[in-house]
Amino acid sequence: MKSITLKKVASQGAGLIKVMGMIAIALNLVACVGNAYEEDADRMDVVTIGDSIFDLNGVIEDTLYSYAGQTFRNYTKSGAELSGGALATAIDKQYADAKSTDSNINTVLMDGAGNDILIPATLFDPYGCRTQWYRWNISNRCVGLIEDQYVHAVNLLNQMAADGVNDVVWLGYYELPRGNKNLTQALNLGDDYIAYACEVSGNANCQFVDPRGTVPASQVESDNIHPTPAGSVNLANQIWPVLQPLL
Repeated sequence: MKSITLKKVASQGAGLIKVMGMIAIALNLVACVGNAYEEDADRMDVVTIGDSIFDLNGVIEDTLYSYAGQTFRNYTKSGAELSGGALATAIDKQYADAKSTDSNINTVLMDGAGNDILIPATLFDPYGCRTQWYRWNISNRCVGLIEDQYVHAVNLLNQMAADGVNDVVWLGYYELPRGNKNLTQALNLGDDYIAYACEVSGNANCQFVDPRGTVPASQVESDNIHPTPAGSVNLANQIWPVLQPLL
């Protein structure tokens, strides 16, 4: 019979605790506990879809509502990936749900594709999306992951165009500070691809709001991902000049 030493048991237990801890941290960072759909609004033809950048504190939407003097339908979900994912309703599914409730959608405000990078990177970084002292550039696997999100983005935008959506306002991702600073290269490439997706998609007028270089670390929560209320107001103020003429 193979003997198992106390040292080995302790090592295995520590490894399991480390894994469970990393999973718990990941779930906390993507903030999977989100808000319910808001399907009763003043402007039923204006729809917001996306992830916890919008959904977690709700300040971006509230600020835009105050500027517009009216509310929009809101389908954002914390933890949402652009397509697929197990933690929350995916963003393409959010759009499908909005269309199912009321297909008369003229304007879509959204973000997306950040969690597709952040969730695996927060756990074990299997795609090599974090730069390291021994790897100054993101890996080819990470580039491939980002290219996949570009394809999902183009498909979603083309579907919106086919459905008669007139305008899309897509909020990009800002640089993350402190412990997530080494994701900057991956998120920058993701922003570049999403901006390009806005250019090459179908007939829906897609405008990309690029917040890079505008959100200081003081406007990012201690999780190094989500905007503080002040950061959310900052982002809303960047969205509003683009969104206002479409309302």
